Formats: sequence, C-alpha cells, structure tokens
Amino acid sequence: MAIIYGTRMPNILVTGSSRGIGAAIRELLETRNVRVIGHGSANHDEQTIGADLSQPSAPQMLWDEALSRAGGEIDVLINNAGLFAANPIDGSDIEWLDAWEDTLRINLTSAAQLSRFAVQHWLERGVSGRIVHIASRAGHRGDSPAHWHYAAAKGGMLALHKTIARAYAGEGILSFGITPGFTDTSMAGDYLESRGGPGLLADIPLGRVAEPEEIAGIAVFCALDAPESMTGATLDANGASYVR
Repeated sequence: MAIIYGTRMPNILVTGSSRGIGAAIRELLETRNVRVIGHGSANHDEQTIGADLSQPSAPQMLWDEALSRAGGEIDVLINNAGLFAANPIDGSDIEWLDAWEDTLRINLTSAAQLSRFAVQHWLERGVSGRIVHIASRAGHRGDSPAHWHYAAAKGGMLALHKTIARAYAGEGILSFGITPGFTDTSMAGDYLESRGGPGLLADIPLGRVAEPEEIAGIAVFCALDAPESMTGATLDANGASYVR
C-alpha cells in the first residue's frame, strides 16, 4: 500500500534529476500524484534547483530551497546525484587527491548532509519519512583500478543507509538502498567503452545492462510503496553479475 500524507501530495526531493537514472525517477514519480523537487548542477527549469554538490555549502542551500518550494514539508529524499570519473593511480598526488575528494563529496558527503537535514526535519516535526539511496554494485564488489574513489563512496553510502535504518526505524524514518550494476546512462557510457564495450556483457548473465527506467521503478517502489518492514534493505539490480 502506498504511503499517504493526509489529503496533500507527498513532497519528494530527488538529487541529480536532470539526466540518467535521476531523470527516469523524476518522470515516473510525476505519474504518481506527488510533487517532485528536482536538482541539477545548474538550474534547468523552474522545478529544478541548481546546486554544485562539490561545494560544502551546497547541500544546505539545496535543502533550504527545496523546503521553501515544498511549503515547509519534505516527505521523501532520494539521494541519486553522483560523479563517475576515472582517477588513475599514476597521476600526480594532488590530482589524485583532488579527484578523490570531489567524488567523495558529491557521492557520499553531500548525501550524508542531506540525509542529516531530512532526519532532523522529521524528528523535529514528529513525522515519518523515507530516504532512498542510489548506491552501486561497486559498493559491494569494488570497481576498476581507476575507480577506488567511486567504490569507496558507494560503500560508504551503504553503511550510511544501514545506520539510518537501524537508528530511526522506531521513529518511522525508513531507509532503503539500491545497488545498480551497469546502467545505460551517459555517465556510464565512457566507462563501458573503456572496459571493453560489448565484451563487458560476458560478465552479466542477463546479457545486457540495466535501463534507467528499471532502476527508477525500484526507487519509486521504495519511496512510495515498500512496506515499513523493508527498512534497511538493499536491493540489487545488476543482471546477476554480482549475487550475495
């Protein structure tokens, strides 16, 4: 049964909603009679808040603006924004560290900041809420030699998700994790090619990568339909390329 917020539409903040999985999540949510507050690195339309999550102050600005647009009530946070860029270990120390810190800030630290604001918001109001974290298969099995930072960030996101679920279930604050494998988005395209393109499919028993709409369907289920007892769960979507 879908969650209900009295007679009003639920307000859902989706980070990274301007493309890929985030855009698919937003599009699907908009068919469900909810108000979606989108986010991108820049303003794309009047429903999208521009915020560069590599900047420490950006999550606070994004949350405050989203709360204002939502009339002071946000019911669901979907942490989807991400950076996926190679960081070879043979680069200079400063280049490697800069890339590491940018990826950790965008993929993990900003998600933690927004989750903190959301949990505080719900605790102060004495209401329930949901957080959906779009992590990655890399958080379980690691990634390529040029993507230590990405795997570390997604592993951290899974630990964050589990901690929130265990800490706040009694207050009705629920947390769900989703771990896609390769997904047909612009962010993954260059990586797929660099790792062998079609040859990479040999590692995926399903024989293809996921479509953004498939991941979006799981995210919307977690945001609106999943039973409370599912809090703390992590849902894999990788074509059986990693099973646990």
